[in-house]
Amino acid sequence: MESRGEAEGRLEERFVGGRIALKDAARRQYSKSYGLAGNHSGVQICLWNKKSIQGHRGCYKVKFYGIDCHRCAQMSPALAWCSEACVFCWRPMEWMKRTALGEDEVDEPDFIIAETVKARRKLVSGIKGGPKCDLRKFNEAFKLFPSHWAISLSGEPTIYPKLGRMIRKLRENPEVRTVFLVTNGQEPERLAQLSRDESLPTQLYISLAAPNEELFGKINRSVHKDGWARLMRSLELMAGLPCRRVIRLTLIKGLNDADDALAGYSALISKSKADFVEVKSYMALGFSRKRLGPDFMAEHWQVMQFAKSLVAEMPDYRIEDDDEISRIVLLKRKDSPFGNIIANK
Repeated sequence: MESRGEAEGRLEERFVGGRIALKDAARRQYSKSYGLAGNHSGVQICLWNKKSIQGHRGCYKVKFYGIDCHRCAQMSPALAWCSEACVFCWRPMEWMKRTALGEDEVDEPDFIIAETVKARRKLVSGIKGGPKCDLRKFNEAFKLFPSHWAISLSGEPTIYPKLGRMIRKLRENPEVRTVFLVTNGQEPERLAQLSRDESLPTQLYISLAAPNEELFGKINRSVHKDGWARLMRSLELMAGLPCRRVIRLTLIKGLNDADDALAGYSALISKSKADFVEVKSYMALGFSRKRLGPDFMAEHWQVMQFAKSLVAEMPDYRIEDDDEISRIVLLKRKDSPFGNIIANK
């Protein structure tokens, strides 16, 4: 088995006409799971997206927030680059090396959006032949512009320097209802820039998987020496951002779910003033199975038990909803001005 260094060397980026691009080996690897969109972006049709087109409700975000799962574009403008190497990540993060992309070496937002729509349509096309296909949902998923954009697929989207422009273009599109952005919080100045430029998403997520700096080093493994300080700065910024704000807390059984972690999580969540907190079990998917595996997955009742203990530490929050299939519990800040279901534009 090749070492991480060998893998990074094999998949390190190359420049094509001054633009950043995946090497051929990386392009082949990512094309197995994703539809590639330009030189450094990609889109995926996830299991829930397929199920939704086949008549199922869709993922828990439909239940919690009312998104259009069958018209979802789960994508990333930085497919193979991230500033953390989280042990629970299902992506091939061992190959993610570069942590900054320059303005002059990346694709333009218009191009990424157009290529994402094109690649997604190609991925969706094969679902029509299945016996469970809901033709109304399929036609909407295939013919219409995606109404929900989840900028969270792989890599760290905030290292894409034109992210604000991309989000603005999406939010200005009358076909787009919701734009969700998930970040690891390692680029606080990008979040500040999104706010200054009035380019915030409909809903902003910051991932949280450690209650203190010691566990953060073991679980998140940031490439930045000041990674914990960067996360703290992002949580502080989050408190003042004028959009829906969510903390996604990944619960890893036996690793970050001890009772003595509750006070740490409570302090971090309070710092963020998040409107919602998603307490979700780690799932043994993809490449994470080589690092952790099924033994580290919490059962839904364990997630609920942890959520109840966490709420006991945070009187400003209450348990709002849960979804057993996805092993997730939703908390909500009692004075949040936002309703759960996101209204149409």
